[in-house]
Amino acid sequence: MESVQAIKQRFGIIGNTPSLNRAIEKSIQVAPTDISVLVTGESGVGKESIPKIIHQLSHRKHNKYIAVNCGAIPEGTIDSELFGHEKGAFTGATQTRNGYFEVADGGTIFLDEVGELPLTTQVRLLRVLENGEFIKVGSSKVQKTNVRIVAATNVNMFEAIEKEKFREDLYYRLSTVDIHLPPLRERREDIHLLFRKFASDFALKYKMPTVKLTDNAVQVLTKHRWGGNVRQLRNIAEQLSVLEQDRTISADTLHGYLPTSGTNLPAVVKTSKSESDFSSEREILYKVLFDMKSDLNDLKKLTMELMKGGNIKDVEKDQEHLIQKIYGEDDNESEVYEEPVQETEVLSIPEHTATPEEAVSVQDKYHFAEEIQEEETLSLHDKELELIKKSLERHNGKRKLAAAELGISERTLYRKIKQFDL
Repeated sequence: MESVQAIKQRFGIIGNTPSLNRAIEKSIQVAPTDISVLVTGESGVGKESIPKIIHQLSHRKHNKYIAVNCGAIPEGTIDSELFGHEKGAFTGATQTRNGYFEVADGGTIFLDEVGELPLTTQVRLLRVLENGEFIKVGSSKVQKTNVRIVAATNVNMFEAIEKEKFREDLYYRLSTVDIHLPPLRERREDIHLLFRKFASDFALKYKMPTVKLTDNAVQVLTKHRWGGNVRQLRNIAEQLSVLEQDRTISADTLHGYLPTSGTNLPAVVKTSKSESDFSSEREILYKVLFDMKSDLNDLKKLTMELMKGGNIKDVEKDQEHLIQKIYGEDDNESEVYEEPVQETEVLSIPEHTATPEEAVSVQDKYHFAEEIQEEETLSLHDKELELIKKSLERHNGKRKLAAAELGISERTLYRKIKQFDL
């Protein structure tokens, strides 16, 4: 069994991070077997190196190795590419074609970006993994194949399974052994080594002197987030090698090639959004006012019933659901509110006859207040209509969910819909 260092030299892998060494060790250990492997990691970390190591160290190394980018093949033709098709199977199929699984029989297939496979193709792939059988497009003949599958993806597979974009049974078939490659930001000590290797390679390719970094530039290089990982670092090294006349790169010069969007500062990111979440504080305020208006209307109704009936016990019995809605479900609260009503004494206040000047002053004063109240009521009416529309849109017209979100009964919501002609 070859050592990790020998594998690095053989396949041109730069770095000495423990997580990288562990990934290579797992590749060496799993290579002699035929179990399937899933390589995970962000885009640009070099996932394509792992299946090459596995194939070259296995007993299949003298057979074919085929790498397939599943994300680059259109959904309508991917079944034909992987499993082949018969002549006349679809428009344009002028002759029989062998798929990758038939061509690579006895070898290894690397399925890059396997998370992009359509669900129908995932079912076919699951059958290949279970018993090595597949059927060409347009054929009814079952064929056998003996291939080893190594898959790779930068997609969070558990999220894809939860969203029903990837089959859970296929995931566990592919990930018999899971090899994770760390992002470049977790390999700080390897960043400068990789840059020097890339700079040396491009110097030979373009027949130019090798670019070198100052100490400050090295610090800038290692502190950068590198969202594109090794691929992005390679592109930066190539740009500096070709465009810069001065072969000593300062920190200011390097800053001009690095994107400013990335940052290492911590940030709180809200990943989930509740169904009743509003986009602004203004909408939250209007919802509170809308709830208060609804409670006020209920109080008016209850007061009117008391004025008409006069019997508190009968009103309490008939309007029990309304009282619970306003004051809560605790029976003790209703008792607290009963006592003041029974024991309240009405005091007689001498009637005061206002002078004509006072009457005019009071009329002008409250005339202004009435105008403000009328304008505010119209504004609340519009916002009430807007909130009902948004709630119905969020719940795809489901009145029960919309009523629960607005804090009103379904019957009241139905009456509002009829009132506003929604």
